[in-house]
Amino acid sequence: MSLFKKTEPRIYEAMSVAETQLEAFDLDPKLKELIKIRASQMNGCGFCINMHTKDARDLGETEQRLYGLSAWWETPFFTEQEEIALKVTEEVTTISDGGIPDEVYEEAIAVLGEQQFAQVVFTAITINSWNRIAISSHLMPEKD
Repeated sequence: MSLFKKTEPRIYEAMSVAETQLEAFDLDPKLKELIKIRASQMNGCGFCINMHTKDARDLGETEQRLYGLSAWWETPFFTEQEEIALKVTEEVTTISDGGIPDEVYEEAIAVLGEQQFAQVVFTAITINSWNRIAISSHLMPEKD
């Protein structure tokens, strides 16, 4: 159990509100998991990588795509929508490097539309928050 969940459960209550909103989005469930996994890879969050790769497999995601996710741009495994969503996820995850470049923003709006772009951004924001909670509280995945 996370130190924060035990000592300050309101943190988890607030994050649960965000998770409820993610569930209401019309993004493909597999895409949501890809976003969560990619941000977690970038942040080095072993707990979240473990959780979301299992969740993705339960949704029918393939091992090949999961293995290729860390270098998605070097594979033919992802759709145009997934590629731009992953690109946006990476830009949100490294937001301090200058934000989302204009060309990425414009491509995302063209491919995803404004609503799905907003949903991808919020999904990335939410998993980045979870990553920071898990890493800060030394949350570790359990061995199977």
